[in-house]
Amino acid sequence: MGLLCCSPSLVKTMLAVASLILLAKLGEGRSDASRGVAVPFVFDPKATCQPACKHAGICIRNNTCFCSKGYEGELCQYAACDPKCKNGGECLRPGKCRCPPGFGGKYCHQVVCDGGCWNGGECIAENRVVKCLCPSSWTGSRCEEAICPQGCQNGGSCVAPGICSCPEGWLGGACHVAVCKRPCVNGGKCISPNVCRCRIPFSGPQCEVRKMF
Repeated sequence: MGLLCCSPSLVKTMLAVASLILLAKLGEGRSDASRGVAVPFVFDPKATCQPACKHAGICIRNNTCFCSKGYEGELCQYAACDPKCKNGGECLRPGKCRCPPGFGGKYCHQVVCDGGCWNGGECIAENRVVKCLCPSSWTGSRCEEAICPQGCQNGGSCVAPGICSCPEGWLGGACHVAVCKRPCVNGGKCISPNVCRCRIPFSGPQCEVRKMF
């Protein structure tokens, strides 16, 4: 058999048809809604699309594009992620999402708290706002601050749930008990570090002096 010579336009048409058949095969079993074209369809070899189809899309009729797998839109200009990007993520290319702050994972389906949640806190999202949900005895953006329900007085600080670290001269669960290194006598009471409040008729640093009337 001899070789059959073909015109350039016929070769172009044959290549386009072959490409469409291949695309149809690749798309079998998938929805064609994302491509915007139902199969079977009418292919016009003289069709023109302005602007041109993007991402290897094929112009099958005037201003109608047949998109390659992973792209959609009138001009095949949008990448399509399957499943779709979640939590406001953007599909950059097929199978690749760009996630907003606070979300991660291949499809932005994972909640991520910057720095993590401490002391048993749980990272959650409410209306796409990411935050730590803290146990009842902890607070702060990362659940890093302990809660002392009784409060820590006189400059004390809460270092663990219900536990105060007291400055020198104070004791007690709320740092409310003053400490006098030399005890108050004669019924005197220690009211602040090393300060006694004396009962009448006593005076002196430790209430050790009896006043004479």
